Amino acid sequence: MSQPAALITGGTSGIGRATAELLHARDYRVMVTGHRPDSLAAARRELPRDVLVVAADARSPADADRLAAEVKEHFGSLDLLFLNAGITRSAPVEAVDEATFDELFDTNTKGQFFTLQKTLPLLAEGASVVFTVGTGAAHGIPGASVAAASRGALLAMVPSLALELAPRRIRVNAVSPGPIDTPLWDKMGLPPEERTRLAEATASRIPLGRFGTAREVAEAVAFLASDAAGYVTGQNLTVSGGAGLGM
Repeated sequence: MSQPAALITGGTSGIGRATAELLHARDYRVMVTGHRPDSLAAARRELPRDVLVVAADARSPADADRLAAEVKEHFGSLDLLFLNAGITRSAPVEAVDEATFDELFDTNTKGQFFTLQKTLPLLAEGASVVFTVGTGAAHGIPGASVAAASRGALLAMVPSLALELAPRRIRVNAVSPGPIDTPLWDKMGLPPEERTRLAEATASRIPLGRFGTAREVAEAVAFLASDAAGYVTGQNLTVSGGAGLGM
């Protein structure tokens, strides 16, 4: 039996990278994408040599076309498409400008949809598609209205995509991380002292009393990709330590 193949967008750091490492250890062939030169260089240095690291801008349909061609050349077909690329910007509603709004939706929504569209012919029968959404789509976070909406739009797509792709036995699900200790916290643009206060306040509200790890989310993605989840489609798996359960 041939090795399964996985494409992970936004796979050079954080949850994507942890998923790449986990799947590689479980004998997947893995391709990851990234956009920032520093994270691409680090991934090429530090991930196993046979993990393919491809530069691709999640906002670009042309890059999605090129990415599909790379997948076809190296793997032929895909067993897992993990649509994980995304950005976040924190700002109150009165401070959000049109450029920020467009950047969030172009990256988090449009880019993920068209990456799925371009790679769809390469998905094997019985493949798994997993979107990263996040608990912010369902539970309010001050300053995150547009970022949450851009991710929540993916969640709205999942049931329809699951029905549409079911005849090919392709399962479509989402994973929604809660507070996870990843480099994304450093990209929020907050001053260090404010970031620390926010992190401490957030951890204090998590029933399990801590931030999650990228590896814990990776395990959830691996489950959704596995035969153990062969009867699971159209769902959203929350990995949040219980965050958002209380009143």
